[in-house]
Amino acid sequence: MSAPERDAQPLNFVVNRCANPSSAQTRSSILANPGFGKHFTDHMVLATWERGRGWHDAQVTAYGPLQLMPSAAVLHYAQEIFEGLKAYRHEDGSIWSFRPEANGERLQRSARRLALPVLPVDDFVGSLRALVTADQEWVPAAGTGETSLYLRPFMFASEAFLGVRPADVVTYSVIASPAGAYFSGGLKPVTLWISTDYARAGAGGTGAAKCGGNYASSLAGQLEGIKHGCDQAVFLDSGTHEFIEELGGMNLFFVTKDGRLITPELTGTILEGITRASILELGKELGLDPEERRIPIEEWKDGARSGDIVEIFACGTAAVVTPVGELRWDGGSVDHRREGVEVGEVTQSIRQQLLDIQYGRAEDTHGWMTRLV
Repeated sequence: MSAPERDAQPLNFVVNRCANPSSAQTRSSILANPGFGKHFTDHMVLATWERGRGWHDAQVTAYGPLQLMPSAAVLHYAQEIFEGLKAYRHEDGSIWSFRPEANGERLQRSARRLALPVLPVDDFVGSLRALVTADQEWVPAAGTGETSLYLRPFMFASEAFLGVRPADVVTYSVIASPAGAYFSGGLKPVTLWISTDYARAGAGGTGAAKCGGNYASSLAGQLEGIKHGCDQAVFLDSGTHEFIEELGGMNLFFVTKDGRLITPELTGTILEGITRASILELGKELGLDPEERRIPIEEWKDGARSGDIVEIFACGTAAVVTPVGELRWDGGSVDHRREGVEVGEVTQSIRQQLLDIQYGRAEDTHGWMTRLV
C-alpha cells in the first residue's frame, strides 16, 4: 500500500501510568513461576494509523481490553501481523533485547505483504523501550535461569467496515508477558510428525510474513501429530510435498558428520527467523559450513538412518534452540540419536552461545544486543 515509511517526526510515546498496578507481592508471585504467555504486565503500547494522517496518538497506557466494533476489518479479513522478542535483565540491572531492529525490519516486510502501513524501525524500537521502561519491574532478575520478559508487538486493521480492501484505520500495540524457562525440566528432544495432508503456506501466499493465518493453518497438522504421539508437525512444500519447510513456528537445522549446517532456503513460504539468521553466523564461528538449500524429506530419513545427519534442531524466539529426537510419519519412523545422547554437541554449543550473548555473559561481538533500559 502507498503508506509513508517514515513520518515527519519520530513517535513520542506519552506515558499514562496504570492507576492500579500489580502489587509487589503479586508481581513476585508471578515471577516465581511465570510460565509462558499466561500473565501480562501493567501497561501496553497503543498507536493509531489513519490514511492521509499517518501514525499518531502513540502512548503507553494501562493493559486492558481493546474496544472493537463487530465490523472491524481484522475480524473478517485477517489483516494483521505480529512480532515476538524478549527483554533480558543483565547482571548490572540493565535490560537488553536481542536484535530488535531485525524484528522491526521483519514487521515492515510483513506489513507490505498484508497491505498494512509500515512502522519505522526507530519507532518500533522506541515502542519497546517505552513499554519496558514503564514495566521494568516485571523483567525477571539476572541469575534466575532462562527467564525474560516476552514482548509481543502487533498490528491490525481496526477500521469498522465490510469490504475487501486495505483498511484506512490501523492499530499498533505492544504487550508484555514474563516468561520462564521453555524447558522447565531440562532440555529434551522433541518428536516430530510429517504432515502430508496439510501445508503451512503456499507459493505466492503469506508464508514469509509473520501473520496469524500462518499459525492457524498449522494447527490441524499439529493436532494430527499429537494424535500420533508427537510434539509438533513438520510441514512440506505445498506444491510437491517433497521438500522440508518448517514447523508451525520454528525453523529447522541439520548438522552433518562432514561439518555442514544445513537449513531450508527461504523460498517465500518460510518465515525468515531472527534466531535462524543468527545461527547461520554462529555456525561459521564453530567451524561449520552453513548451507541454505531445498532439502527433500527423504534426505532427512536416509541421513538419520545412515548417520550422515548427526544432529537436528529447531529454533525460534521462545525456545531458542530445541533438539529433535524422532521423526514419525504414516507407516514409519526414524530416530537419529546415537548411543543414548539426547542433545548433540553442536546443538548444545549454539544454544549456549545464543543464551550467553542474550544474558550478557559473553561479549557481543556481532552488535546484536540493544539496551532498552
